[in-house]
This record gives sequence, C-alpha cells and structure tokens, in this order.
Amino acid sequence: MNTSASPVDAAADAAAPDWNQVRAEFPLLLRQVNGKPLIYFDNANTAQKPLPVIAAVDEFYRRYNANVSRAVHALGTEATDAYEGARSRLAGFLGVRADEIVLCSGTTFAINLVAYSWALPRLKAGDVILVSRMEHHANIVPWQLVAERTGASIRVAEITPEGALDLDALRRAMTPEVKLLAVAHVSNVLGTVNPVREICREARRRGIVTVVDGSQAVPHRRVDVAAIGCDFYALTGHKMFGPTGTGALWARREHLQAMPPFLGGGEMIKEVSFDGTVFNDPPHKFEAGTPNIAGFVGLGAAVDYLDALGLQHVEAHEAELLAHLTEELLRIDGLRIFGTTPDKAAVVSFLVEGAHAHDLATLLDLEGVAVRSGQHCAHPLLQFYGVAATCRASLAFYNTHEEIEGFVAALKKVRRLLA
Repeated sequence: MNTSASPVDAAADAAAPDWNQVRAEFPLLLRQVNGKPLIYFDNANTAQKPLPVIAAVDEFYRRYNANVSRAVHALGTEATDAYEGARSRLAGFLGVRADEIVLCSGTTFAINLVAYSWALPRLKAGDVILVSRMEHHANIVPWQLVAERTGASIRVAEITPEGALDLDALRRAMTPEVKLLAVAHVSNVLGTVNPVREICREARRRGIVTVVDGSQAVPHRRVDVAAIGCDFYALTGHKMFGPTGTGALWARREHLQAMPPFLGGGEMIKEVSFDGTVFNDPPHKFEAGTPNIAGFVGLGAAVDYLDALGLQHVEAHEAELLAHLTEELLRIDGLRIFGTTPDKAAVVSFLVEGAHAHDLATLLDLEGVAVRSGQHCAHPLLQFYGVAATCRASLAFYNTHEEIEGFVAALKKVRRLLA
C-alpha cells in the first residue's frame, strides 16, 4: 500500500541525507522526560519509529484490515499483498530469495525455530554446539535446552579483553564433534562487529552449520546474507525502526524443506484429515496462525525507509557519533568502557568508579537521558569482565552531536551527586 514519503527519495543520488530532516520524522524524539528534552540513547534495546512506519500501520487498520491468505474479498487480497510484499522487500534488503524468509516475532523466535526444527531432530550425545562468549541469551538458552534433550554439549568460544572473538581459538574449537556454531554479527553489549563471513567460511569447510544473530547489525549497516555464507540468519524488526513483534529467519532453502514444522495450525497446511496432514511449502510451513499483519506492513515500510536513507550513510554517520561519544567519555576520570575493538558499532557499555549502573541510569533519567542498565541479556559476557551490570549508551542515525554533549554533561552531574 502507498504510505507517506521517506525524507530521502530512494531514487535520488548517493548524497548523504539531511540528518536534521531525518530526525524530524521521529515524533517521539520531540517529547520531554522529567521536564528535560529527551536524549534517547537506548537504541540497541529498541529503536524509535519514523512517520512512514507509523502511517503504514495506521493505514492498514483504517483501510484494509483483514486476515491474510484466507479470503478472496478485496480487503483480504490487499492485506495478503501487503504482508507478502513486506517479505519480498525484506528479502531484497538482505540479498536473498523471498521463499527463504520466515516471518516471525523476532530473533528469539527465529533461533528457537532453528533449535527445535533443525537441531533437536538431528543432534545426539557426543555432538557439540559452539557458542561465543558474547552472545545474547536468545542465542544461548535455546541451545542449552536442545543440549539437555539430546545429550549434546555446549562449548564456549572465548573473547579477548578488548571484546573481540579470539579467532585462532575459535578455529581450534571447530573440531569434528561440532555440528552447529551460533554467533552474533554485532554484540549488543560491546558493539563488536564479528567477521561473520570469515567465520562461516571456516565453519562450512568443516561441515558445521552456522546460525548468525543479526539483530544489532541489520539496522546499522548493509548486510548481504548470501555473501556471509551462513545457514541461518535471524533479525528483529523493532530494532530496525519497525513495529514490535516482528522479525524474520532467513534459512537456506534445503534446510527449510527438510525441517519439520515448529507450530501447528492454520496457514501452515495444504490439507488436513484425521489420517494425517500435508504441510504447506516453506516458508509458510513455519507461519502457523494469524500473523502480526499490521506489524509486518510497518516492517516493510521500515525497510523502505532504511533503503532510502542508504545504509552506507547510516553506518558512516553513526561512526562519527560513536567517535565523538567515545572521545568525551574517555575524558571522564574513573570511567571504564567495555568493548574497545576498532570498527565497532555505535554501542558503548561503561561503568563509573564508585557508582552502580542502576543508580547511574536512574539519575540520568531524571535529566531526560534514556540509557540501559543491567546485564543486557548477556550474563556470561559480564561474568567474563567480573562485573554485575553496566550502563549502555547505544546510538542511532537520528541522534546528534548536541545530544552527546548533553549526555556527557548529565553524566558528569550525576557522578558528582553519587560521589
């Protein structure tokens, strides 16, 4: 369906967008919190939504709200076209085929789908699942559950103190017992950008199936899934400026054809009798029940929005913001940054000596600053660093250098209060 225009015409030349104009497309950023202008530095948690995404969801409910793939009337056809259109746009965005994209609620569901439909029927006692130290719980816990039920074991790929994967150790860990490797494209805590193409190439040479968590990569840099060479790639829509409850799993077609369904119900079938069921073709075989149609319409609009901005511009602008933020934070005595690898994403986890992360975040909120505090769904990673929690400031392209200055000023004020 037709929605309001993006701030940058997708057919325009390669010039960088006007970031002030882009920022104006995000209405939530205009509000105040505790009487202060909002500084939203929690983008790794969830990203804000631009007007075209909000308009697309609104238009769905106002004009063609109907269930998909179940009706021949006009509204049902329009809803189905919009839903499948989102799949096609996402496939183009990732450089893959539409029939390799399973639409789901997000990365957590996507990885669980792989765990229960691919790993559970195949793994056995003696097999090993290799997982990196920096993984989000969504890329750890499903593998633990599978290991418990199959007799397989978990092996940890360790990191360096700077927060990089130890690639030599990772290669040595890829022994014949390893059947699956799970790794983040970008760490949600450290901002580390892992060389997933190289990692997947090494795994493929050894016959190891790879699962890449792309939640923190897809919103901030161009991702060519086919070039990465993984077997599965998972993403979350609400981190890429789309609605919550949306996401996708990309999988090689041969895996989708061989995997049994994860959930049973409507839409994932061709024919049902009490003697048995003939399942639908992938990807619909894995999409039981009524999906979050409005959400996926919004996700399609978010894909268009990012395409129009140009991910090369997004990545370059966020790198400038990150450099500024890092420079300012390093000037604060007693402040420790976790994750110092070069070419990292715009995520900075930190602690200030003598201050608890939750206290910092609570007092920063009184200054209108939104940051995340806690363990960031990455307990094993924080255990590696010997800390109970950190604060995390995560940036997006709509953030500004002025906000960085305001955040640092607020942080210094809060630090004085806690001294």
